[in-house]
Amino acid sequence: MIEGEIRMAEYLRKGLSESGFVVDVAMTGTDGMHLAAEMKYDVVLLDVILPGVDGWSVIKAIRKQSNTPVLFLTARGEVSDRVKGLELGADDYLVKPFAFAELLARIRRCLRRSTGGESERLCIADLDIDVLGRRVFRGDAKVELTTQEFRLLHLLARRCGEVLSRSYIASHVWDVNFDTDTNVVDVAIRRVRAKIDEPFKAKLIHTVRGMGYVLDPERGS
Repeated sequence: MIEGEIRMAEYLRKGLSESGFVVDVAMTGTDGMHLAAEMKYDVVLLDVILPGVDGWSVIKAIRKQSNTPVLFLTARGEVSDRVKGLELGADDYLVKPFAFAELLARIRRCLRRSTGGESERLCIADLDIDVLGRRVFRGDAKVELTTQEFRLLHLLARRCGEVLSRSYIASHVWDVNFDTDTNVVDVAIRRVRAKIDEPFKAKLIHTVRGMGYVLDPERGS
């Protein structure tokens, strides 16, 4: 999110985090361009009015290097502004003030467009994850997960077969870097396993000693 207003940035970050997203915030156009160049994001929320470099310049820079979905979120609501934003390569344009529910719907639409449906559902063995609906099934059994547990399972599923370190998991699920002696990740893994694996014969989540965790149906029980 590239947003120049502190209060708006805090409001959006809180709401999006509670809705299951991990959010990085840049308060200037220059910082936003740097983040967009260094990191891979699912969606960029971009204001037009920013300190230093404006949103028009930011999207030009983004479009030179990636097709990451960009959603303009700005008070600039004239038809000419909306047309300019879309012509510069924005996927959507939402004018402030807005309803938060509409913002979520537009973000999800951007995700659907950019992934061609890949983001909507993940199926691994008998595990079925409805990403946008935030529903999880193993076989015919529905599994109830908290927001953090869903984030953790979704990350493991997206990187199926890859061993993920505790620090990688912490930074992507909680958006923080825990101390190496903190067992927050281990506790969260145990909770997800209790719901995803323990009631079923085939185990999906495995510990790789000294390395981390992996979701892989090929590793057996």
